[in-house]
Formats: sequence, structure tokens, C-alpha cells
Amino acid sequence: MDERKNYRNSKSRQTPMSITEIGRRPPEARELEEAVLGALMLEKDAYSIVSEILKPQSFYEHSHELIFTAIQNLAILQKPVDMLTVQEQLKKQGDLDEVGGAYYLAQLTGKVASTAHLEYHARIIAQKYIARELIHFTSNVQGKAFDETMDVDDLMQEAEANLFEISQRNMKKDVIQINPIINEAIELLNIAAKRKDGLSGLPSGFTGLDKITSGWQKSDLVIIAARPAMGKTAFVLSMAKNIAVDYKHPVAVFSLEMSNVQLVNRLIVNVCEIEGEKIRNGQLAEHEWIQLDQKIKDLYDAPIFIDDTPSLSIFEFRTKARRLVREEHVEIIIIDYLQLMNASGANFGSREQEVSTISRSLKGLAKELNIPIIALSQLNRGVENRTGNGPDSKRPQLADLRESGAIEQDADMVCFIHRPEYYKIMEDAEGHSLVGMAEIIVAKHRNGSTGDVRLRFKSQFAKFCNVDDDIDIGPGMSSIISSRINNEKHFADHVPQNFSFGGESDNSVPF
Repeated sequence: MDERKNYRNSKSRQTPMSITEIGRRPPEARELEEAVLGALMLEKDAYSIVSEILKPQSFYEHSHELIFTAIQNLAILQKPVDMLTVQEQLKKQGDLDEVGGAYYLAQLTGKVASTAHLEYHARIIAQKYIARELIHFTSNVQGKAFDETMDVDDLMQEAEANLFEISQRNMKKDVIQINPIINEAIELLNIAAKRKDGLSGLPSGFTGLDKITSGWQKSDLVIIAARPAMGKTAFVLSMAKNIAVDYKHPVAVFSLEMSNVQLVNRLIVNVCEIEGEKIRNGQLAEHEWIQLDQKIKDLYDAPIFIDDTPSLSIFEFRTKARRLVREEHVEIIIIDYLQLMNASGANFGSREQEVSTISRSLKGLAKELNIPIIALSQLNRGVENRTGNGPDSKRPQLADLRESGAIEQDADMVCFIHRPEYYKIMEDAEGHSLVGMAEIIVAKHRNGSTGDVRLRFKSQFAKFCNVDDDIDIGPGMSSIISSRINNEKHFADHVPQNFSFGGESDNSVPF
């Protein structure tokens, strides 16, 4: 057959090889391609075996690509696949002469000795295709690397994005029969049953929250959202301290907004309970220096890993996260915050599409690494724009998530931080004081119940803690209240009438 017919002129055709590759034939398996196509036209159920392994561009020979496309179209239309139907389909597509006519189709079926190894042959063809894609990818990167006008950082991000795309397109996971999965689930259940706290995931250190979540679960993407000045960073740092210092689980914090020194200062304020202003200006009283010396020891050697790369791309984050899990055995990752990330190296029509890609990638990474990923997120101004003076008038809702509904869709859990005191709401519907109080609203929980958790917020230390920490709250006080978002029973715990949390109202996070 004319060699020109073997030239792949379709859109999926790889671009010409570089000069250094002249004389080297790209990876391909012509005989296997012929055998597979012949088997597809002879064996009734053959297409179902290879449909998840091969796609038209997997074939190196252009004529073979056209033939497989015809077979694929017949299968989609649920029509029988044989030499005659494929011939008719190619005729409809206008490709019969280009593939060599009916004679070439007959040749293909005549070359099939057995269909016993069809799947194995198909996988070899798929591997050859991936190898050609990688050659094209590296050739493209090499060409751009020689370009003096090309920014190296941009090239690295583009290369990582393209390599990730190749990986995602060709990543397949085999179907697993249910028995081993049941055994794994029972094993995890037994482990959880042996724990005194009854948690199956990583403890946050906040008792009420852990009761709802059973701890942060592996492979979950958790979004913690709030308006500015609600204490998002203070909350996750308080939690990171609990997880790393109190429970000794390695934590990674990606801070896109603050430098690593600023973040550590926040941790020092949190742990040592010394006002942030004094930490910044160094004007500590004698007893505060002693307090600093005694409590800062908790932070030394704590398994907390901080990355303060600004404008971090999702592709760079993926590389760093994998390394942290592999080398430092990190068990949970915190991102502060999602909207400051980017997906450079890919083109998007809008910021919403870019945020959607980021949130989808975070969920995929959490599943791949099998660890919880907690990402902070901003809320839009819908909260402030809502009118009313009641205690529930400023409570955030899922619709307030900023820039993309995909965040809500991709997240396994969405939590809001709400401090009524910030909006000058000093009492709840039962008349209980809200001064120094914060609510963690679990608005979405894919694998469990929703609800609200009431915590204390020490604004001068940018610290969240349990309601009953360091305070005698009396019998009957509970830190859990039912979800108002889901119209469940309103918070109605028994609190002594003369009980007060005390303290002056402070509506801002100190720094």
C-alpha cells in the first residue's frame, strides 16, 4: 500500500519529531494493531474488552485509526460489528478508500490466528501510544527550553500541567470485587472501635466538631469558609496545633497569604497566649517571658511543615504535597486559602472555570494521597447584604461560597465560621450570651450528619478552643447545637441564668 496512506494526517497526529530524533521510529506495534482490528471484526464481544483500553488516537497507523473509529461508532449505535458493517460505516464516513478499501479489511480479518490474547495486545498498543505522547511532550519542552524568551518558571508549570493531563487521560483503575473492600471496611471499623474517643479519622481537638465528623476522614476535601475577620486562619492554626502538638500527627500548612514567619508568630501567640502586638514589638512583661519560655517548647520539634509560596499553582502544590506525604508522612494538609491558588499552564475562559479546576484537582489529590485536605475559602458579600437584626440574619449559607458552585459540589464537607459578635449580635434566641463565642456550621457533610458546634474565640490570642476549656461551665452545657441550615432543632441547652462568658466585645482578629 502507498506509504502516504500510512501517514497520520488526523488531528491526533503527533507533531514532527525534532532533528535529534530523525532516523528513530516512534514506538508503534503495526502487527498488533492489525491483529486487534481483525479480532474486533471477528469476535462478537471483542469491543467491550478493549473499549476502556483503546481510543482512536491510540493507533499509530492513520488507516487503523479510521477503522477503529468506525468500529467505535457502530458500538455506540449498538449495531453489530463485523467486516461488512465496518465497511458500510467507513463508506458513510467517506473513509473507505483511504483505509485501503474492502480488500484491506479482509486482509485484517485474515491475519487473526486467535482472539485469546486480545486484551494483552490492546494494552501494548495503549502503552506505545503513551510513549509517543511522552516523546512529543519532552520534545516540546526541550524546544521551549532553548527559547531564551521563555520564562523558566512558566515553562515548568506548563510542563507539569501537560504531564498531569497525559497522566489523567491514560490513568485507568481496575474494577474490584466487593469482598476485599468489605474486609478493609471491617478492619477500619475494628480500629475505630478500639479507640476510646470513638473517632475513625484525625481528631481536630474540638470535641463537638469531632462528634459530628468522627475526625477528619481520609480522602475528604473539606472547605472551611467565612467572611474576612471571622478567624479562618486562627481556626485552622488552632486545629493544626491540636493535631500536631497534642496528637502528634504530621500537618502541612500551605500559606498563600502570610509569610512563614508571620504564620509561626500566629502559632506562638496561640500556644503561649501572649497578645500578638507584644510578640511583634517585643514588649513582654517579665512573667510573659517566663510564660513564652515554658510554652514555646511545645512547638519545638512539632511535626508542622509550612510552605509560604505566594500564588501557588495547583500543579506545583500537587508535586509538593506528594513529596510531603512520601518523605514526611504528612497526614493532613491545610491550604490558606483556595482563591489565592491558580491553575497556570492551562487556559480558562473565566476565573470561575479556573477555581472549578482547582477544587476538582484538590479533591482528586485528596483521594490519590488518601489524606484529608482542608482548604479555606472566602465568602461573597451576600452575608453582609442580608437584612434583619435577628441572631440568624448574618449566618452564612452554601450559596455564599465565592466564585464557583464547583467548590460546594467537589467538597465532601463544607463548614462555615460565624461569629455573631462581629455583627453586634450579643445574644442568641434564648438570651444566652454570644460574647467571645463562635459557631462552626457544618452545612454539608457527604458521609455524615450536619450540625453546628459552638466554640470559644479568644480574639486577643487568635485562638479557638472548646467552650469548656479553662472554664467551669456547669452541668448540662453542651457544645453541640443542631443545624439551623437544615431546619433541625434550635440550640436549647440548659445554662444557669446568671452564667456569663465574660470579657469585652472584640470584633476583630488581632493580626
